[in-house]
Amino acid sequence: MKFKFLTLLLFAISIKSFSQGNDSAKVILDDDPVLAAIDSMMASGYFESLGFNDNVEELNTNGYAVDSIPVFDSLTYAKRFEVLNANSPFSIVYNDYITGYINLYAKRRRKTTAKMLGLAPVYFPIFEENLDKYNMPLELKYLPIIESALNPKAKSRVGAGGLWQFMYRTGKMFDLEVTSYYDERSDVYKSTDAACQYLKSLHKMYDDWNMALAAYNCGPGNVNKAIRRSGGKKTYWEIRNFLPRETRGYVPAFLAVNYVMAYASEHNIYPIVPDVSCFNVDTVTLSDHLSFAQISEYLDLPIEYIEFLNPTYKQNFIPNTGEANTLCLPVDKMGDFITNEKTIYSLKTEQDRKDSIAFAQNKPVSSAKKGNATVYRVKSGDVLGSIANRYHCRVSQIKDWNNLHSDRLRIGQKLYLYAKPSYAVQNKKKAMVAAKKAQPKSDGKFMYHTVKSGDNLWDIANKYDGVSVEQIQKLNNAINTRQLKLGTKLKIKPVG
Repeated sequence: MKFKFLTLLLFAISIKSFSQGNDSAKVILDDDPVLAAIDSMMASGYFESLGFNDNVEELNTNGYAVDSIPVFDSLTYAKRFEVLNANSPFSIVYNDYITGYINLYAKRRRKTTAKMLGLAPVYFPIFEENLDKYNMPLELKYLPIIESALNPKAKSRVGAGGLWQFMYRTGKMFDLEVTSYYDERSDVYKSTDAACQYLKSLHKMYDDWNMALAAYNCGPGNVNKAIRRSGGKKTYWEIRNFLPRETRGYVPAFLAVNYVMAYASEHNIYPIVPDVSCFNVDTVTLSDHLSFAQISEYLDLPIEYIEFLNPTYKQNFIPNTGEANTLCLPVDKMGDFITNEKTIYSLKTEQDRKDSIAFAQNKPVSSAKKGNATVYRVKSGDVLGSIANRYHCRVSQIKDWNNLHSDRLRIGQKLYLYAKPSYAVQNKKKAMVAAKKAQPKSDGKFMYHTVKSGDNLWDIANKYDGVSVEQIQKLNNAINTRQLKLGTKLKIKPVG
């Protein structure tokens, strides 16, 4: 025990000594490629459309103040990294470069990290299943946090797309098809399988996971060039200074995210959960083309949800390609769709018919513009991301509505916005009305809610003041809250 403590102490001293000449490494500059990628993803407006619930007070088991940002010394970090390293095939070291990215994810962009934690239950099981199939380290499930901030429709400035950010040519190598109507780089299942194949092949080249990550980011050619320039060194930290700038921060950022995800609560960061994570989903194969607008109208389901569950389709339109195109829907809507599928096809709008003709002629499908446009005049300091956030839509939609081919705006420029308030905003208004009507039953200890047709945890939580999805799950851990049965009595909150 004494020997182990002495080892940790010496390690911490070496870290401190290393730090004295590398304090600048702890500071991530505003033009850092990793930071720029995070901010670009968050400015897209994608996350605002998902209706995140930030009521996380009941998850705070450490007694921190809501806005508290804990600070730890080098010895504490050293102990935690030793635990991570002992249970990982990665070389998870602790140094100032990694500290810089810990500070980025745990301090400067902690709200973004909380949203990633909230999305984790949606994507991580899919990642883990594929990684296990290929016998690969499960820690790689954190890579899409660096690549895309868990946005399946993310696009980089150089054209990479999807959760795993495949370039067009690399995607084609692994059979990810891209057309005017769909992009399989955004298909969660297909892109994850392709990423596993690619990473496995890179690991076979270098027999080192950190080197495989570097090659995933900048390509094997650049890694091989760095190996030659370093005099034949074979580990990431030995060739780091010879790699492109973006890759120099890529692996440290990945290792930092591994740490932050494992020790999020110690840093007073808790999952901010999106509405959509409450749904149990299923898929159905379509026999004809169909628009998201038609599905949304018939099933009374927000388009934002359909987009989230079907990120492969680029124009909110599912074409009839003669192959098995699928539609993913919440389970409670799937029955209605299957029962009325022929009716839904027969009720296509005139726009749907035009879209079908456009598809047959290999032309772009036009965007549906319903209702009156809001005219917005661009002011000094405006950017598309902030306007999209304000009007609860996406940057891509604003560009489509106004035929914009770049993100540049002119002061005084008119923008026509057709966006409805996001479902999150609509839901809050409904919840306020519902909360007044809600009369939960009580047994003197807890208030109860009886599950009705169409209920899901998000809607139930919003009917009652001070109640969150996580709170309901904790109070009813013996009940499968993912598959609610009619008539089930759920504890809502303690009385008093």
